[in-house]
Amino acid sequence: MSERASEGGRIFFSSQGRSLEFEDEIILVSVGVDIGSSTSHLVFSRIVLERLDNRYTVTERTVLHESDVLLTPYLADQSIDAETLGRFITAQYEQAGVEPSAIDSGALILTGVAVRRSNARAIADLFADQAGKFVSVSAGDALETTLSAFGSGAAARSIRESARVMNIDIGGGTSKISICEGGELVALTAIDIGARLIVVDADGYVIRLEEAGRWFAKAAGVEIEMGNVMSESDLDRIAESMTAHLLEASFAKPCEASASQTTSQLGLQGIAHLLRLAPLAAGRAPDVLTFSGGVSEYIYEREAQSYGDLGPRLARSIKAALASNVATKNIKLATPDQGIRATVIGASQYTVQVSGSTIYVEPQNRLPLRNVPVIAPQLDLTSQE
Repeated sequence: MSERASEGGRIFFSSQGRSLEFEDEIILVSVGVDIGSSTSHLVFSRIVLERLDNRYTVTERTVLHESDVLLTPYLADQSIDAETLGRFITAQYEQAGVEPSAIDSGALILTGVAVRRSNARAIADLFADQAGKFVSVSAGDALETTLSAFGSGAAARSIRESARVMNIDIGGGTSKISICEGGELVALTAIDIGARLIVVDADGYVIRLEEAGRWFAKAAGVEIEMGNVMSESDLDRIAESMTAHLLEASFAKPCEASASQTTSQLGLQGIAHLLRLAPLAAGRAPDVLTFSGGVSEYIYEREAQSYGDLGPRLARSIKAALASNVATKNIKLATPDQGIRATVIGASQYTVQVSGSTIYVEPQNRLPLRNVPVIAPQLDLTSQE
């Protein structure tokens, strides 16, 4: 990025050695890297910020390159395969024609079940070393839900349509539920529901089984263990069980997954143990509902291939439930701006914030500082001593 001439008394440039003290517009190249429990991918973006009243406001977000989507690789012990991921991210930088040194900012996030793997810290360190300057190396459930709300376009839609918009981002291990109004995220929660909690091979043998997947199988009255052969009907029942609980979490009331099954048959006995954040409070129903994440590709029929997980079944069950449930019949089902890439778009385009004239450092060459460790002290602030 090279220096640009002044226009109308405003200074527009972006280059090495630049100073925020003198810039009215900043152009940054940002990358979002999402290592999820189901898929991993990258998005490169250009972010334009303009100074307005001593604050910098994002005025333009442009996607420069979207990477291939990789099924997140796991080793035999179910830890993430860091070596394979390393080769993947290197190849994607080469495809994008971007050098790590050209990245100004970004976010590397491990989400869902992936962030809970035993080698998650090593994965974060590996990618931070390779990919440049990141503002985050892991995403808790609240951050991931926030990124999907903005990356899916739900926040922007709530302004565009003057509507209360709910977005449900369904990944491999968790589902993130957000409600947006007036461009703001007003409520959110997350629950242990995802397509890859159970995975079977081509012959129907269970080759991956998360604890939450085991619970949903039990709730559906299905016996499951690693190595078991699962029938089509059993997998359908598990998907319907997940759907019922997902809708309960989303609309703060029990919802049947299909007309043929009652909530008692599904074992719908409360979802507190499945929630990863505080539950949504009962309130006005959304005007618009969108889905993002990997399962959304099946809901909107952009994907047909099966990868051995519950993705296609979940999509069919969700669509049937939305059509039959009283709680959702008056809600408009809309297509999001981003589906499977919602979270990584959020990481690439919505993790940049720059303050204005309140920043001052002397001498200026002390900045930028990269990869500064952060410690969150556990302090008892209630003590009177």
